Amino acid sequence: MEVLEILREASKKIYENVKDIAGTDDAAGDFGVGAGGDISRNIDIIAEKTVLDYLKEINFECVVLGEECGRVELSDKSKGFVIMDAIDGSANAVRGVPFFCSSLAFATEDKLSSITDGVITNLSNGDMYWASKNKGAFFNNNQIKVHRKDPIYKIVGINTSGASIQLMNKLHPIFEKHNHTRHFGANALEMALFARGLMDIFIDLRDKIRIQDIAAGYVIVKEAGGILLDSDLKPLDADLSYETRVSFIAAANQEILDEIISQMKK
Repeated sequence: MEVLEILREASKKIYENVKDIAGTDDAAGDFGVGAGGDISRNIDIIAEKTVLDYLKEINFECVVLGEECGRVELSDKSKGFVIMDAIDGSANAVRGVPFFCSSLAFATEDKLSSITDGVITNLSNGDMYWASKNKGAFFNNNQIKVHRKDPIYKIVGINTSGASIQLMNKLHPIFEKHNHTRHFGANALEMALFARGLMDIFIDLRDKIRIQDIAAGYVIVKEAGGILLDSDLKPLDADLSYETRVSFIAAANQEILDEIISQMKK
């Protein structure tokens, strides 16, 4: 079975196992702080166990890097890394806000740039985004591209959750000049929407994002034709360490990237 199909099947199993518990008492609970640094909720644990059980069932030789479970070596002959955020947008999932997803990616080496496959599934409705390196990005059965035309409404995604005063001051001109800024609470799914052409740029400059949050989005955005840069405006890359935190900008084209960067306060 191809790696992409393994990730897609695991994503489907997550959806089946969590779709009826989001927003219920069964979604919550406090299972301590996970490997990624956030409190693990019951829905997180169920979703991760679903993936781990499936990978063990098919004897997929890999190292899993999970948001909650940490590093799990399923074989001493690993073919690579499965980078897993089984529930991205846990707060939304627990409260029943219909914007949360699973994010699964596969990397051959210990670098973001070595990711070959990624799958993001909208767990509120089962919609699936996926991509393989050099093979394009897809939403369900249709190939997707970032938005290329001059938009009727320019939509700017900005994650400012927990942002410092200094960062908010830097970003203030963007909020002032753009009437349509958005943040929905799940970076992976927002990257997927961007790749689908529903946003024109997506910005997260908080230096808080973990690799698990963006691994699948990384390959999907790039295969959809998006520009993906770090805070220094260099091609985004990082190691897969649990200590790694990144900032990034995903832009549909150079024109909107230049426009937004010019508006930020130095």
